[in-house]
Amino acid sequence: MKIVVIGGGAGGSSFAARMRRLDEKAEIIILEQTSETSIASCGLPYFIGGVITDRKNMQVASPDLFKQLFNIEVRLNSKVTKIDPQNKIVTINNEHTIPYDKLILATGAKPFVPEIKGIENIAHFTLKHLADADKIKALIKERHLRSATVVGGGFIGVEVAENLARLGIKTSLVELSEQILAPVDIDIARLAHHEMRQHGVELFLSDGIKQITAGKIELNSGKIISSEMLILAIGVRPETSLAQSAGISVNERGAIITNEYMQTNFADIYACGDSVVVSDFVSGQSVMVALAGPANRQGRLIADHIAQNHPYPYKSTQGTGIVKVFDLTVAFTGNNEKQLQRNNIAYEKMIINGSSHAGYYPGGTNLTLKVLYSAEGKILGAQAIGKDGVDKRIDVIATIMRLGGSTADLRDAELCYAPPYSGAKDPVNLIGMAIENVRQGLVKPYFGTDFSDMLVLDVRPANMYEQAHIHGAINVPAAQIRNRLGELPKDKPIMIHCVKGYTSYVVARILAQYGFENIFSYAGGWTFYQSQIQE
Repeated sequence: MKIVVIGGGAGGSSFAARMRRLDEKAEIIILEQTSETSIASCGLPYFIGGVITDRKNMQVASPDLFKQLFNIEVRLNSKVTKIDPQNKIVTINNEHTIPYDKLILATGAKPFVPEIKGIENIAHFTLKHLADADKIKALIKERHLRSATVVGGGFIGVEVAENLARLGIKTSLVELSEQILAPVDIDIARLAHHEMRQHGVELFLSDGIKQITAGKIELNSGKIISSEMLILAIGVRPETSLAQSAGISVNERGAIITNEYMQTNFADIYACGDSVVVSDFVSGQSVMVALAGPANRQGRLIADHIAQNHPYPYKSTQGTGIVKVFDLTVAFTGNNEKQLQRNNIAYEKMIINGSSHAGYYPGGTNLTLKVLYSAEGKILGAQAIGKDGVDKRIDVIATIMRLGGSTADLRDAELCYAPPYSGAKDPVNLIGMAIENVRQGLVKPYFGTDFSDMLVLDVRPANMYEQAHIHGAINVPAAQIRNRLGELPKDKPIMIHCVKGYTSYVVARILAQYGFENIFSYAGGWTFYQSQIQE
């Protein structure tokens, strides 16, 4: 059997290696149109920033390794210019052809480059290949670059901005949306905004580039940025022109449509990675998700299907991801509020401020965790931000989601505990408990920053209240609440807040049992409220 793979990235390489492990005799050829294959593309921003110092480490597997260990032929600079599905032939560089029995399309996605007036007046780059990073590094060194602008607040844009800033380059980031990191909601993104600004990155949100003159970038708002370099990280589009010309079915956005085994409308042609349509785990809608994890799993799945080695279907994509933002980590899984609203999925939410490990053990840091869920307790999505332990909390929730668990399962999850690593009640447990309290009718959470027609009850210690408080709030420290119930009205909504959200819940339960009905506990407490009003 002769198998041709178009594209040497995550999906194509994963397929080829798995296929060889299942079939020693198959002839496997990887055709890569560039001069590089199996590049650690997710590490490119850190290579630019000097965090990864050895260029050799950016290549996960060389053509020589593929040949020597797997007996797989990798042909670089081999651009497939035509696919003939009827005769099962691909044409390379418009010159020669190769027949195939099975064809794997792992063409990935390409950076989106919009038309920008005057872009020729500034050194500008996209970042997909190692060669792109080489050019950026060379320019920084040759010109002793002092200023740069990144367009786009996604993963790559944020990571590039961080690494440029760490090199001492005055860095601006322009984002058309009101926030960076679209997979999370704005309440979580605001914490990342603050972190970037604290490290010197100037954010221009809800703005775009109007035109560029020599050294000057004019934004739609009229603001001017002085910049010597422009990095375009606006997003990606599926690279499927080759597939479309061959009659392979695509959706309205040009992404390849496959069945559950990643087969296209031609049974002997498979597709995987950033160029394919997948089913969203929460909504069931058709989506495109450019993540390395799903691409790798899809490549492996295809190999098992071709080899008939206990073939199994692809079971949708959750969209679980993580990104470093200077000293913070942002992670997420499932849908965010915008996605749920767009798909008319009813949801509730909970936010807590926990600690990365036991509070009495030195070095603990704040961790903000948010979970979206249905009235029935189905987990619809989760987001977290903090300095430590963010990844493991989202990984736990993502796993519980994948296995069909509920918010009660978050409460009941038995997770490892020792003071340096967590509390006896992990943040995952705590948010599950908080959600179940709401579902049981024990408390009503509040999330906004508008307290019109509400009495704001600050139950923090008096010294904290005196340092800063919500305008119009009254202070009754929690320890005094039972003796001062007469000071509180029963005919007006009361919004209670503390430092992180737990004490306000305790006070809410006290008031409820003394006949107060319209009471709310501020989710995340003063800590979270402060993050929402900083901008």
